Amino acid sequence: MPQSDLSNIASRMSMMASLTPSAVAIAQPSGPPVPAGERGYDVTTFGELDQRTDRIARGLVKWGIRPGDRLVMLVPFGGEFIQLVFGLLKAGATMVLIDPGINKKHLVQCLADARPDGFVGIPKAQLIRSVLRRRFPDARWNVTVGRRYLWGGRTLAQIEEMGRDESITLPQVQLADPAAVIFTTGSTGPPKGVLFTHATFHAQVDRIRDRYDIHRGSRDLACFPLFGLFDAVMGVTTIIPDMDPTRPADVNPARLVEAVRQWDIDQAFGSPALWKTVVRWCDEKQVVGRPFESLRRVLSAGAPVPASTLEKLRAVVHPDADIVTPYGATEALPIASIESRQVITETGPAADKGKGVCVGTRFENVRWKVIAIRDEPIESFDDIEELPRRKIGELMVTGPMVTQQYVVRADQNAYHKVIDADQVVWHRMGDVGYLDEEDRFWFCGRKAHRVVTAERTLFTIPCEAVFNSHPSVYRSALVGRGSRPNQTPVVLIEVDPSLGPRTTSQQSELIDALKALAARNPITRRITDIRIRREPMPVDIRHNSKIFREQLTAEVNG
Repeated sequence: MPQSDLSNIASRMSMMASLTPSAVAIAQPSGPPVPAGERGYDVTTFGELDQRTDRIARGLVKWGIRPGDRLVMLVPFGGEFIQLVFGLLKAGATMVLIDPGINKKHLVQCLADARPDGFVGIPKAQLIRSVLRRRFPDARWNVTVGRRYLWGGRTLAQIEEMGRDESITLPQVQLADPAAVIFTTGSTGPPKGVLFTHATFHAQVDRIRDRYDIHRGSRDLACFPLFGLFDAVMGVTTIIPDMDPTRPADVNPARLVEAVRQWDIDQAFGSPALWKTVVRWCDEKQVVGRPFESLRRVLSAGAPVPASTLEKLRAVVHPDADIVTPYGATEALPIASIESRQVITETGPAADKGKGVCVGTRFENVRWKVIAIRDEPIESFDDIEELPRRKIGELMVTGPMVTQQYVVRADQNAYHKVIDADQVVWHRMGDVGYLDEEDRFWFCGRKAHRVVTAERTLFTIPCEAVFNSHPSVYRSALVGRGSRPNQTPVVLIEVDPSLGPRTTSQQSELIDALKALAARNPITRRITDIRIRREPMPVDIRHNSKIFREQLTAEVNG
């Protein structure tokens, strides 16, 4: 694409292609593991990536796609997914991305509410789209990635063939133009469609690159799909692992070890559930040495990472590696970050005592405030009550990476966006916690999950940490019985399968022990209703750690 169009986030990938056209951009396994010897990979260079995405973009434009047209992406993560994303960006289209872990009931409704102009999807996705076509009346630009049957549109191969016409001029975009609509996970309500501009993506890339000192030539094991898109614009090679990215807890760590050693990978991004599986596998296999010794930078996001997991992970990567946990949300990312050494030695032990989870210090140009908790919209910035240090409230943030609005479920803008006197948009994160004397934010849970009793308000993360400290407890969940402000706190327990009680008497003994544990901590001393769940907690499939407390609340109040 023209180097002059620097506003388009895809131009950064083109710039990398001009600097190192023969460098590997994407490597994806091309077959099953090889018992002896190195595994085969399909390799795409930066030059090839730039050329193919130009063809896709020109083909889309020639077909009739116009800047701002919304195209839903329903393609599994892989090399082709990355190529399609940059092709859409170069064409000026707005891609619609949806979390594969979203409830199926919500999925179709989200797609319908997005009012897409078309779909880019594999045959199965296009078949479903055609069956439900009345839900998508504006979807006339439909690209099938693979074989097309009777549902119309074009195949990707046909689009590329049309794009061989180099006389087609790609549109110029502005920084404020839409680049994507990305849906929230819907962990505390129906998913919302967040508008990302090209400027939003530029701000994210700049801050991630600078804070984590990421350089062109690094090799990233992309266990978290969307981060693979950042790799390409930073000149980093994306190694796509042999795993189902929608189920990171089910990863086979042996496949990751093979990839890291074969490619001498120095960076990896994965969810906490993935790293928990990795360190447990190393323990069970009694792995000697450091199987991931080339890793010098490890990132994990999406949920808090326990200090115990970080400590074990440090033992299997390079001794000088930085293990960081960026904090944020779909609407505002990245906001803060903390490194594993600080968690292990300082903030982790405090978290175990019920102090909350420290997410670290702010990224450059981020501003934040902790304000008095309110469930209703805040109409004026003057109505905000900023709280002092160490006082728990709700977090609001602003910065160049903070998105400005929801375009699907726009009614939620009133609840989550506040405009200050300088016309700057602040985002209410929906998270509760406090700022300490070092201006670090300590996460104490979601605002929607707090339990309000007649005496005080209880927050999930500090309370659950007290119960999770018992060796027989795998995880716990605080929910409220009744209605605010007269709720009764109930703690549900999921026991560790290997250590938990097996008989009724053993369960009674565990409950008595947990009641005694709760009574010794001022945070939990009023909690007396403790129940052992027979089934595992309902959690999201992507992180395997975000507990669906709304479902548990409904059960308790059933």
